[in-house]
Amino acid sequence: MKKELSPAKKRLLYALIGSSLFWYTPAIAYAEDTAEAETEAAGTADQSESSMEEVEVTANRETVYSGGQVARSATLGVLGNKDFMDTPFNITSYTGQTIEDQQAHTLFDVLSNDPSVRVATPSGQVSENYRIRGLEVNYQHLYFNGMSGLAPHYRVPVEFLDRVEVLKGPSSFLYGGVSTSVGGAINLVPKRAGEEDITNFTTSYASSSQFGGHIDIGRRFGENKEWGIRFNGAYSDGDTTTDDQSRKRMLGALGVDYRKDKWRLSLDAYGTEDRYDGGLISMYDLSAYVKAPDGSTNMFKGVSGTTRNNGILFKGEYDIQDNLTAYAGIGKLSAKANGFINGNHVQDLQADGSATLKGIFKQWFWTDTTASEIGLRGAYQTGAIKHQVVLGANFQDTDFSNAYNSTALNMPTNIYNPAPVADLYNSLSVGKGNKTAVTELSSFLLADTLSFNEEKVQLTLGMRHQNVEQTSYSYNNTDTTGGVKSTSYYDSDANTPMVGLVVKPWGESVSLYANYIEALSVGTVVGTGYDNAGQVLAPYKSKQHEIGVKWDGGDFANTLAFFQIEIPSYMTADNVYSYDGEQKNRGIEWNTFGDIAKNLRLLGGIAYTDGELVRSNTAANNGNTPLGVPEWTMNAGVEWDTPWNQDLSLSLRAVYSSSQYADNANTFEIPSWVRYDIGARYKTVIHKIPVTYRLSVENLFDKHYWSGYTDKGLATLGSPRTVKLSATMQF
Repeated sequence: MKKELSPAKKRLLYALIGSSLFWYTPAIAYAEDTAEAETEAAGTADQSESSMEEVEVTANRETVYSGGQVARSATLGVLGNKDFMDTPFNITSYTGQTIEDQQAHTLFDVLSNDPSVRVATPSGQVSENYRIRGLEVNYQHLYFNGMSGLAPHYRVPVEFLDRVEVLKGPSSFLYGGVSTSVGGAINLVPKRAGEEDITNFTTSYASSSQFGGHIDIGRRFGENKEWGIRFNGAYSDGDTTTDDQSRKRMLGALGVDYRKDKWRLSLDAYGTEDRYDGGLISMYDLSAYVKAPDGSTNMFKGVSGTTRNNGILFKGEYDIQDNLTAYAGIGKLSAKANGFINGNHVQDLQADGSATLKGIFKQWFWTDTTASEIGLRGAYQTGAIKHQVVLGANFQDTDFSNAYNSTALNMPTNIYNPAPVADLYNSLSVGKGNKTAVTELSSFLLADTLSFNEEKVQLTLGMRHQNVEQTSYSYNNTDTTGGVKSTSYYDSDANTPMVGLVVKPWGESVSLYANYIEALSVGTVVGTGYDNAGQVLAPYKSKQHEIGVKWDGGDFANTLAFFQIEIPSYMTADNVYSYDGEQKNRGIEWNTFGDIAKNLRLLGGIAYTDGELVRSNTAANNGNTPLGVPEWTMNAGVEWDTPWNQDLSLSLRAVYSSSQYADNANTFEIPSWVRYDIGARYKTVIHKIPVTYRLSVENLFDKHYWSGYTDKGLATLGSPRTVKLSATMQF
């Protein structure tokens, strides 16, 4: 049964709405009087400036920056769509063109362009987790069309996305709810039907023998094309780069939108399935440096698993008057996974590659999430100051279950010649269990963006009251049913402010910006393999300070950011996973994109991160570098349209990470690594049908390397050489 808001929360919501409307009504009247006076002196120009077109946040802004790889604007949650030069954060919005040209199939592929992002799980895993600014961002905490809790879990397909927006730093103030994504936010923007009809079909191949197809259809209907429909379907099947593994992947996504007069409505629905057989890439518990095996190494030969997602989201906006808009959204996500999903750790690893598999897990996860938002957006003017005000509320309820069965063993193996585990795995059985964790999130927001001096100065002030209730339940893995007894419970709330400043001292080409933002984050649910598995750690508060500068040269843009983030750190002692002191990450980021010369594009940047542990219970760790935080990371991608044939483009990308400590005690490091990718694209016309051929080779030299670490101290194996081919036909 869905839990109602407590009387205290209801009173807070009514008070926020009531006080805002009470304050907002005379402000509108003042703005109207001011506008009338200014109109007598200066005509009607100022009236047009205060129209809702300035603050309308769901308009289909398809403008992209020069080169087409990055969009000019991005969705900042409750603050709406903003040009990157008007944004007091470091954010990069990768376009659908980039997704297509790089033959990206999952979010893992798209984020290979960003120097502040590294993956925390191998590409052949069941799930894809990430690190932004050296801090882990799990797949459960992505955002879908600006709302939390509704993005696909596990591996995110990208064929139905128009943009992938990467914002660095804590994000729950902007997107609502409470999030563990302190390092940053990844927002998935679904495709919409454009003004021109499209029917595209793509056939694809990826090594070893993964074949697939993708269809993309977009239409607009109505007298003024007020209705839009966009459908994307993808299917692939065959052997992967992981030894002896086959994988089947399916996607169906429908986006419907309506825009007429004062209404803007959208409905997005999607379903995904990812099924693998024959084994899985592992995670490695390193106690000393060991040479990395081939990226295709299959440590769990014979296991299988399936993940599924079904999501739906409805959003709407209505212009109550020219300078006041009401908005609302509600969505539902059901995700489940069964089989060998996680807990696949290689332990007791020796220099000769010998190791131990201490457990085999067969699991059944399920998650049901309902998320909603409601609010008002308005624009008014007091004297020479323009205001854009947002008053809103966000709610999210999630039920989670982790049923599993396992066999304890000390099975010897070798990472350079793995032993099969199919017999052990197939002897296990598990069924769907009852819920083992419940999380209820709510928050209320008030924010105002003040613009001065013809918007050369923009100051955003905001406060969000956040509340998180978490309950975990006992679980008995011998009867594969969830328990009913609560083992831990938290009810925490906090007021989290945000201040953002943008100053344009020399016109539109240069922006100086700064921000201070806080976030209340949900505590981690401890995973399988630990003695306190299933425990929900306490919620925690994080803080970020950031300053930066952005330069827009028209065809080529650069951003430079300086930041500091403070969050709790973690430790594992006696096989118990828990908090331990605080982690401070300070750093500098340089991002660049656009045309650096005629027919030559650059995408990437460099990030420097200085991580430090403080107030640790282990005194010797204080002052050390947190595990898995490389000091330097770089991504540099160049794309060139050849002068002898403008329809042929060649690309080269280098991805680099410096060495990383394997534990908080800093006893040893994994070495630095660099990976090279190449690509080619050729456009032609066959029987009046435009066709684009694409070729890419990732990890060109098939480098064997450890790419990084998870927060739990598990090493990630770098991806093997992967060849991709595709042909896109435009009918």
